[in-house]
Amino acid sequence: MELGAFSVSLAVKDISASRAFYEKLGFVAIMGEEAQNWLIMKNGDHVIGLFQGMFDSNILTFNPGWNANSETLPSFTDIRQIQKALSASGIDAGTEIDPQSTGPANFSITDPDGNVILFDQHV
Repeated sequence: MELGAFSVSLAVKDISASRAFYEKLGFVAIMGEEAQNWLIMKNGDHVIGLFQGMFDSNILTFNPGWNANSETLPSFTDIRQIQKALSASGIDAGTEIDPQSTGPANFSITDPDGNVILFDQHV
């Protein structure tokens, strides 16, 4: 099962302060709008999302269909297949995505320690 690009989505209190901090670590904003309280930042193959006021806690994020540069992969495991496989293995994968649909969709799961894992397909 190919999960696509991986990033950590951070619930931040002050997006400007967080941006400045991660820029000192060599991260550069590649997507998003600070005025809208969200930025995607990258350093090499490492990607983090900064989100102010959008999430209660940090989230692990997989983007099926994308590589680390947010480029569409020529082939990938569709999010519906991922959700079906996780459900079949006994993981509560939330509300089922319509299996007849195509394109963008998302769902999330929670690991045994309470960490949220978001599967967010944009293609």
